Amino acid sequence: MPEAPNRKLKIQPGINPLLVFIGLIAFFAVMYIAKSIIIPIVFATIIAIVLHPVVNLFVRIRINRILAITLTLFLSFLLIAAFGTLLFSQASTFAESLPNLADKFTDILNQTVIYISGHFNLSHREITEWITKTKNELIGKLEIGQTIANVGSVVALFFLIPVYVFMILFYQSLLIEFFRRVFGKRHRNKVNTIINQIKTLIQRYLVGLLIETAMISVMYTVGLLILGIDYAIILGLIGALLNLIPYLGAIMAASMPMIIAINTKSSPWFALLVLALYLFIQFIDNNYIVPKIVASKVKINALASIISIIVFGALWGIQGMLIAIPLTAIAKLIFDHVQPLKPWGFLLGDTMPTKIGFTPVLKKLIRK
Repeated sequence: MPEAPNRKLKIQPGINPLLVFIGLIAFFAVMYIAKSIIIPIVFATIIAIVLHPVVNLFVRIRINRILAITLTLFLSFLLIAAFGTLLFSQASTFAESLPNLADKFTDILNQTVIYISGHFNLSHREITEWITKTKNELIGKLEIGQTIANVGSVVALFFLIPVYVFMILFYQSLLIEFFRRVFGKRHRNKVNTIINQIKTLIQRYLVGLLIETAMISVMYTVGLLILGIDYAIILGLIGALLNLIPYLGAIMAASMPMIIAINTKSSPWFALLVLALYLFIQFIDNNYIVPKIVASKVKINALASIISIIVFGALWGIQGMLIAIPLTAIAKLIFDHVQPLKPWGFLLGDTMPTKIGFTPVLKKLIRK
């Protein structure tokens, strides 16, 4: 019998995986080295995309573009200042009682030390020395010079980002035309489509994030008021803001009201009730609010979300964790429009394949 012809597996042409790997290493190295330059620009770009419809609204009613951008930034500043005033007024009330809370916490700590020394054959002195050593090591890590540098960088960002936002909004048409010319006339329509989709994605994502923050703040505050925890409003607001930091934020948000409950309530059960409240709200947030309101805007799967948060957190710290999801969603959107990168876009997406195809040989093996 004649031999069956050799059938070679045809692989669609794509990008060399080694080149992709080297390119990714170079890309992330540049992002880490130049993070002090890149982070303000990224935040400013996201804010500019959100404010762009407002600027266009002012321009449509015959307001000069420079004046429209200035007015939009001023209104945004007033909104942030109003929220900051509310936060500050609640925080000042909370700050007045900090000395009393510290004294109560010290008493509770001393009672805990006495209990441990009596039940675990440890001397009071050994426990006190361990606490003192741990405290000194922690304080030693928080160097004054580094702290001043961090505060200085935050202040610099506070003044630098509005300047970047103004410039991006003013030179928007120039920047868009730049990308069109980079990719040539042949891809002009595709570039326009990608840019418009990125604008829509960022705007919808941040609106969803704002709705989520408001809902979480209300749930935290109402729950703490029902439990009778002091400073429920400020704790609810701070908890909702910390919730924006993936994974770590929820732990930090729950720890503060638990400490308040331990210091101000007669029974430690209140601290456990607070923990149960925060776990319940996190369950609602993770299973209902985020999938329906936030995650539905970005269309990336949970695995890609977790990995992106870890990677950007390692690169840029907390700032990177805050913007990891929208940046990953933008990358997926771009991958979906570039033919060789479409498999990467599929990998980041949340669309599961409906069925797995088998070759005829595998089908025969399964039947046997």
